[in-house]
Amino acid sequence: MERRRFTREFKLEAVKLVTERGVRLAQASRDLDVDSTVLRRWVKEFGSDPQQAFPGHGQQKADQAEIARLRREVAKLKAERDILKRMARPVRKDKLLDGEVVCINVSGLRDEPWPRWISARPSSS
Repeated sequence: MERRRFTREFKLEAVKLVTERGVRLAQASRDLDVDSTVLRRWVKEFGSDPQQAFPGHGQQKADQAEIARLRREVAKLKAERDILKRMARPVRKDKLLDGEVVCINVSGLRDEPWPRWISARPSSS
């Protein structure tokens, strides 16, 4: 069985039938062919915030939109943080072996000696 969808106008009229016209909830749910728990939830939702009740398909309340925006921003900031973490890792380290400076690549690539034109020993100060 396919799930039924109700428009905002239908929900508002159903709520007004119960709240303003004084029709009992059970009777209204039978007349409208809507489950009583659904109608009760509509009345409760309308009572808590009449202006923002039943925002409709694809529309969000203001606070829900703000939460979604903040979640997107957090995801973006986490991605940027991870990029900066990767960039901050040392890529190579210099080590003195048998009088010659050798570059040790931390990423696992092969070690290569410094070019001959660079002094083999660091100057002592």
